[in-house]
Amino acid sequence: MTLAFVALGLDHRHIYGMTENMLAQGARCLGYWTEGAPQPLDGYVRRNPDLRRFDTLDAALSAGADLALVSCVPADRAALAIKAMQTGHDVMTDKPGCTTMDQLAAIRACVAETGRIWSINFSERFEVPCVTLADALVQEGAIGRVVHTTGLGPHRLNRATRPEWFFQRERYGGVLADIASHQIDQFLHFTGSDDAQVTLAHVANHANPDDPGLQDFGEIALRSAHASGYIRVDWYTPDALPNWGDGRLTLLGTDGYIELRKYVDVAGRDGTDHLVLVNGARCETIDARDAGLPYFARLAHDIAHRTETAMTQAHCFKVMELALQAQAMAEGRRA
Repeated sequence: MTLAFVALGLDHRHIYGMTENMLAQGARCLGYWTEGAPQPLDGYVRRNPDLRRFDTLDAALSAGADLALVSCVPADRAALAIKAMQTGHDVMTDKPGCTTMDQLAAIRACVAETGRIWSINFSERFEVPCVTLADALVQEGAIGRVVHTTGLGPHRLNRATRPEWFFQRERYGGVLADIASHQIDQFLHFTGSDDAQVTLAHVANHANPDDPGLQDFGEIALRSAHASGYIRVDWYTPDALPNWGDGRLTLLGTDGYIELRKYVDVAGRDGTDHLVLVNGARCETIDARDAGLPYFARLAHDIAHRTETAMTQAHCFKVMELALQAQAMAEGRRA
């Protein structure tokens, strides 16, 4: 049976990739619902001109879909995901999947009650082919056991296109809960850690004093039972860079290391998805653009067979728990 989905909330452009990648798996989109006219709406309609826009959320939720894609304002994602799960949908949500510990607790309770899947599309892992190749190399033992990760997530501010909620701390959730959830996901995944301790968390607004709700810089240090990691995120991408950010990930193993230059190589190589591998026998840069994006096919499989091949539910919960803990620590409050 063909997987059917609906898109709920078009407040963030990540809904483009979420929809495109599910369509690429042969899934069928029954339509979308969103409040008002958020900035990404025009681009979504251009990409999907034949899709129906539902007049109400209830109409979208009663259309017969198996899966709901959620990309509304971050502070509203938990409530929308819960409503979707309570009406029989599995959920793929944009990051951050929630913005408070109370929201996370409500999601946990809903998953336990309904048996639905709540999956966060960590696009900096799931929509980046070089990460797929890095995962395969790590599984093969190419760099030994991963004992440290360094995750860098710079972003371009693009002030003119940002909605009001982007500058409101309570609406977007804070820079660590938002952007750094990507790097926390990668740390846990590549080090094989089920849990971790946040040993350092810091946020700041260094360059945008007229927007006091914006955190334009953040950093985290993590430590698990057998690995550690460092994360830096910011909104400082310079105009001369040809894309939105020079995102990088370095995996340090006991027998070598891998560096991912995900979106651009400032050393001059064209394109995206540059993987640097250095170990006892190899020292090379690999073009990983064709490594594939298995998350979406795996999620479709999980929906059909009630498995956890795309990402375990425990991992998804833990990423957001650590991100919210880090955010609270950085702001000097209890999570």
